Amino acid sequence: MHDVVFLHAPSVYDFRKKPIFYGPVSDVIPSSPVFEMYPIGFMTISAHLEAAGFKTRIVNLAVRMLGDERFDAERQIEKIDSRVFAIDLHWMPHAHGALEVAKIVKRAHPEALVEFGGFTSSYFWRELIQRPEADLVMRGDMTEEPTVALMEALSKGGDLSGVPNLAWKDASGAIHDNGVTHVPDTLDGVDFDYGAMIRGALRNRDLKGAMPWRGWSDNPLTSVFSVRGCAMNCAECGGSRSANGRVACRGAPAFRGPERLAEDMSGIQRYLDAPIFVVGDLRQAGPGYLDRFLEAVSERRIENHVVIELFSGAGREYFSRLDRAFEGGWSIEFSPDSHDEAVRGALGKGYSNAEIESSVSDAFACGCSRFDLFYMTGLPFQTRDSALGSARAAKGLWDLVRREDALFIYNAPFAPFVDPGSRAFEDPGKWGYRLSARTLEDHRRLLDSPSWKHVLSYETEWMTRDDIAEASYDAALELAAAECAAGRISDRALEERAGRTETARALMRRIDETLLIADREEREARLWEIKDEGMRLMDSTVCDKRGLSWEARPVWRNAPRIARGLISSALGR
Repeated sequence: MHDVVFLHAPSVYDFRKKPIFYGPVSDVIPSSPVFEMYPIGFMTISAHLEAAGFKTRIVNLAVRMLGDERFDAERQIEKIDSRVFAIDLHWMPHAHGALEVAKIVKRAHPEALVEFGGFTSSYFWRELIQRPEADLVMRGDMTEEPTVALMEALSKGGDLSGVPNLAWKDASGAIHDNGVTHVPDTLDGVDFDYGAMIRGALRNRDLKGAMPWRGWSDNPLTSVFSVRGCAMNCAECGGSRSANGRVACRGAPAFRGPERLAEDMSGIQRYLDAPIFVVGDLRQAGPGYLDRFLEAVSERRIENHVVIELFSGAGREYFSRLDRAFEGGWSIEFSPDSHDEAVRGALGKGYSNAEIESSVSDAFACGCSRFDLFYMTGLPFQTRDSALGSARAAKGLWDLVRREDALFIYNAPFAPFVDPGSRAFEDPGKWGYRLSARTLEDHRRLLDSPSWKHVLSYETEWMTRDDIAEASYDAALELAAAECAAGRISDRALEERAGRTETARALMRRIDETLLIADREEREARLWEIKDEGMRLMDSTVCDKRGLSWEARPVWRNAPRIARGLISSALGR
């Protein structure tokens, strides 16, 4: 019997039994269009509960369903006993799957409590707590301690009125809201312990179910968090400063102490030889923070490869300091979103193209291993020509550096939804958006559409939904052509990528035609034919997704290091 079992659902449940064409919605993230990557909160909340004496388990249903056609998710849920089933509704694309999994839990375990948590849960908590499959909604962005308080309250008889951040139903079904009162101003109270995840997977004898996403065991990527919240206020971002204020009642970012952040990286190194992604621009907290962090990293001799985020341009001094600090090398992630300075400025990103260009060239001059840069289609004030211009501008960036420099440039649709809580969602007219989804239920219904284009929750004054979809494919072709012209890919690779893009476009158009068929059986049969073809394009529709992977040793090759780390942890070293 577990106290809390964390369940991660696929985006759409059951995607294996639905004729869905995913398109390029996940071409620039590690997971597939099933969005099988669970949030880091699963690991941190589980670690805090275990430290408090509660027994937990993580079950990534999406990974299991994606990896095995025969895997029966309902049967898996039925076999697990737990007092609480915690389901993440953190990212909006899980609005369908998370709710359906909750219904399965209620059928299989009517005596258990179903808890929702995450950003989306926090935004739509009023609507969510009224649903029959929801008993509890934990609000906010740092809910490790409130979740421990919840379990302690349940252990003492069930008075939940004192649990911070909790919305809940009592035995009569009446709804209560305790308010968001736990909003720590520092991230130092959270334990980021990868050892806890490893110990839990071994104890529960479920290595597959504990995987963060499909393929993670073969090419692991880890992360540490410098901050919860954000100092930036980008209009389209659900993690922006204003969105954090609305959703998590956070007035300012909560930073991880720089020494604690370096220790988190050392902890990962104890278990895994894998790249470490540092979430959040290290410059947000000021120069003193960066000085202390780099000093702490140098003292701990971090030999894992490190991936650093930029929220604006950076120069040689900054990159040179990174190069001196990280013994295992370093890479950069940068998301200007558009090459068009007018579009980028309207979003709240006020840096110039010259700053982007100098950042790219200076990074490689200082020893950067790779530089990933991301553009999007479907932004406010963005016309079709502007969207294609971002793809064309890539040639100039590639020309700035040597051919052997690993500069990767991606262009994907802004999909599938405008983030609830963002300024663009709250005041769509100001940003030129026309939204077709405002409620949680609206988004859930859209996800059950047969084509990624029909899932899009918006149009803009400058592009219709059809325009955005077509421009996304056009931009992919332009980007591939620019990459070939820069000598980055061969003519054959260009032909192959263009072929995949045009095949995907043709499938999208076939779905539009198929949806006009009046006979339901014939329509469903045609959609299934399209799905079989679309599955072959699932992971790299318009981009070569293999470029997103850093070189890393498979988890099984880390076994000796993991064993030493577990022993060291057990001995308190």
